[in-house]
Amino acid sequence: QLQFVESGGGLVQPGESLRLSCAASGFSLRYYAIGWFRQAPGKEREGLSCISRSGGSTNYKDSVKGRFTISRDNGNNKVYLQMVSLKPEDTAVYFCQAVTTDSGMCTLLYEFDTWGQGTQVTVSS
Repeated sequence: QLQFVESGGGLVQPGESLRLSCAASGFSLRYYAIGWFRQAPGKEREGLSCISRSGGSTNYKDSVKGRFTISRDNGNNKVYLQMVSLKPEDTAVYFCQAVTTDSGMCTLLYEFDTWGQGTQVTVSS
């Protein structure tokens, strides 16, 4: 069972930035395509972005394209989500998880339905 540890969330004002980190507990992330997901109160969990095992390809949900950037450091066993120009509608708990791949490209579909604690992002003035 893969266990992820998310961190880096916080309370920011609209237009500000945050960088989230995803770490693996007891396994190497390098063998998995990884995605970032979020869940706002009363809403379903949604996939935001993913990155291939090598980091050579990425994918983004339209609503965050141009504002969020996913990256990974396999040497340090971490995946990151840089978020800029944050909006109140970005308020949610953010999670990372292994994702499926299709023809070598990562998808925004999680592979395992086991989740870490997540990290809270609140965007409010």
